[in-house]
Amino acid sequence: MDGVRDWSMAVIGSLDELTGLLAGRRGLYVRWSMGPQLDLSREPSSRDALTGIELPGLSANPMDVEDWWGERPLRTWAARRLYDYSHLPRVKDTRVRPWLLVGTEAGRGPDNEPLVRDVVPLGWVDQKVITEAEEEIHQQQGVWGPLNRR
Repeated sequence: MDGVRDWSMAVIGSLDELTGLLAGRRGLYVRWSMGPQLDLSREPSSRDALTGIELPGLSANPMDVEDWWGERPLRTWAARRLYDYSHLPRVKDTRVRPWLLVGTEAGRGPDNEPLVRDVVPLGWVDQKVITEAEEEIHQQQGVWGPLNRR
């Protein structure tokens, strides 16, 4: 990286806005970290928390809808993908925030998460979106069980 890059990013301000982004493309990922300025200041890599091994890309979670999701609402899919890791600021560091990116999958990490290179940051995911995602998940009924993310 050249050090002069402008790291200001758009802010995705609602779950509906995020859903609209997902509807229009594939290859989007969400990463929970302190942001691209830190993550991309050197060769992008994550570190396995258990072994300390440096991984060949940034750990990220895919936002692409899987075929098995069928005709279920895209909004609920987006909420579920954010909800999965919304506990990270509580357990890792309060400065950890989600941001959306595109990139090239370079492999899989120890939790089978994509490791992404050639990263292009798209925008921060506002805390309001996380709140909306949690509300969306809590409104689901039927076989949705509790996920302990505390």
